[in-house]
Order: sequence, then C-alpha cells, then structure tokens
Amino acid sequence: MFSNIHQEFEAPEELKDTVRCFWYNRRYYDEERSEFTVFPDGYAEIIFHFGGGCSIFHHGILQELHSPFIMGLLNQPAVFHAQHQLEIIGIRCFPWAVFDLLGLSSEKTENGVHSFEHPLAKLQSVLNDLITQAKVEEAISEVEQYFLTLHSYSTTDSLLSKAGAAMRENKGAIRVSQIADSAHTTVRTLERKFKQSSGHTVKDVSGIMRFEQVRNRLWNTPEASIAELAQEFGYTDQSHLSREFKRYSGITPAVFARESKKRKEALRNDFVAFVQA
Repeated sequence: MFSNIHQEFEAPEELKDTVRCFWYNRRYYDEERSEFTVFPDGYAEIIFHFGGGCSIFHHGILQELHSPFIMGLLNQPAVFHAQHQLEIIGIRCFPWAVFDLLGLSSEKTENGVHSFEHPLAKLQSVLNDLITQAKVEEAISEVEQYFLTLHSYSTTDSLLSKAGAAMRENKGAIRVSQIADSAHTTVRTLERKFKQSSGHTVKDVSGIMRFEQVRNRLWNTPEASIAELAQEFGYTDQSHLSREFKRYSGITPAVFARESKKRKEALRNDFVAFVQA
C-alpha cells in the first residue's frame, strides 16, 4: 500500500525572485523499502527529509542522503529510496538565484544532488520537532522566515532576474538572443553569468523548462496530441520533441503518456514524484 499527501505554500512577495514556492510531501509505504522517481524540471530544490531516511540509487549503489540536500537541475531521472514513512519540506528555487543566495558553489555533482554545509542545516532539529507534532504550517513558517532573513542580506542580480522571468514567461521556448535582449545585455555576458550562478548554460535551463511543460501536460492529459504539443512548445516537429523528451526522461513521450494513464487509473501517484503547477 502507498499513500501520498502533497501541499504547496506560496512564497512571500519579497522572495519571489528566488523562491517559486515552499512545499510539504508525506509518503507512506507498507514495504520495508520503496522507490520513487523524480524527473527533471526547471528548478533547484532544497530538501529537508524526516522519517525512515532517504537514499539515491547511483552507479549501482544506494547512497544515503543527509538532510538538507540540494537537488539541482537534473539531466535524467533520479531514483530515490525511502523506508516506511518519509516526510519532506522542500524549497523550490530558481537555479540562477539559489546558489548565490546561499553563498555556495554551483558546481554540479554527477547525479545533480549536492550535499552541502550551511547554517541552514541548523533548522533540521527544529523542523523535525514540528513535523513530529504534525505542525506543517509552523514548519513552513520557520523555513520562510529563515529565507526572508537570508534574502535581506543578499543582493539579487537584476540581469539574471530579468532573464529568468523571460524564460518562465515563454516556458523555455525562447532563443538565447531574445533572453539577452529582455535582460538588456549581450549573449556573452548572459551566458557567463548564467553559468556562474547556476552551473548550467541558458540553453540547458531553457531545454529543461520546456521538457517540464510537456511532461506536466502529458501527466495531466495523457491523451494530448504529441504533434500539437511540439507545435505549441516551439519544437521543430514531433521527432524533435520526442528526442528531447527521451534525453531528459529516458523514455519517449508516447510511453510516458501511456504510463501516466495507467498510474492515474490505478490511483497511484508515485510514478512522477513532484509535478509542479
């Protein structure tokens, strides 16, 4: 038996240039150990976890993850394992802003998951106490206040904020030159700053954002026409969409749609771990 509860909390106005939202997820499994898959999307997630532990399967080895950890932009699905009950508090951040906010390097690990040392980790015990008492909103408030304080001492790069806004508004289907124009800068400067801040190129992030939109559509509407989605999201044709989709998910959009339909019919939500609105 599997059960899943998911809640999202809007970020306050002061944080909206950095944080998309805060969220809580609770999963319970009857089995001793179960797995769930997280597909790539256009965000970096800071993950606090509580309960039976959380591990990632990498290079054939199950590696335990400390709390908190950062799940950066993924280039392929990541398979996580949990025992019995797993509760998560997540901070969904824009990848071009989060590392500067935390004062951390944006260098990627092979699997897109970063273990890190930061005063933020001191929240773990406070949050654990609140989660144990089922005080989810109070726990989210603690995280929110921490980030408000952190944000008040940081300086946001307006160039990156404008570039990110252009990418979000166009759901990733926008040329790098157009993004640079929106940020009132050159392509060269934009690429340099983006790589420094997120560890990825502008094209990388745009591609993942666009994949995310198609993935979400197929999850919510498995019967959607793939050819029409290709046109809507600016792919050259259906073959182009299929290649890009398989690049990030490991499967074709047609297979993903069929699996999504089966899971929804079976009232199972563990195929895609977190589908953002």
